[in-house]
Amino acid sequence: MSGGEVAGLLVAVFWAILVSFLAVALYRLARTLQAATELVGSLTERVVPLLGEASATVRSAQSQLERVDDITADVADVAANASALSTTVATTFGGPLVKVAAFGYGVRRALGRRGAAEPPSPRVVPAPRRRRRGRNDR
Repeated sequence: MSGGEVAGLLVAVFWAILVSFLAVALYRLARTLQAATELVGSLTERVVPLLGEASATVRSAQSQLERVDDITADVADVAANASALSTTVATTFGGPLVKVAAFGYGVRRALGRRGAAEPPSPRVVPAPRRRRRGRNDR
């Protein structure tokens, strides 16, 4: 066996080992890709119904929000009407009611003075108290 034949034989052996390692790596890669494909398929089967349910939920929430908007607008109208009504009642009955109350107070006061023998004494405001000086204040 010559040196060229030995070198050729070594190259062939290394080439066979390299091809074997590449074949094993490609086989494992193919298995991994197949598992990933199955996972994506099963995930798609599960996600599509969930997306449909989520879409239905969003539609339902949208309709509920529209109802809440309508209710809010109605409540705002009722509040405006109540405010207008209270203003109307205050202007309609407020002035005359104050006048009636003032008249009633005046009548009570006049009748009270008539029945009293003496006029009520004026109020006397006491003078402010003076502070006593102690030993330390000098």
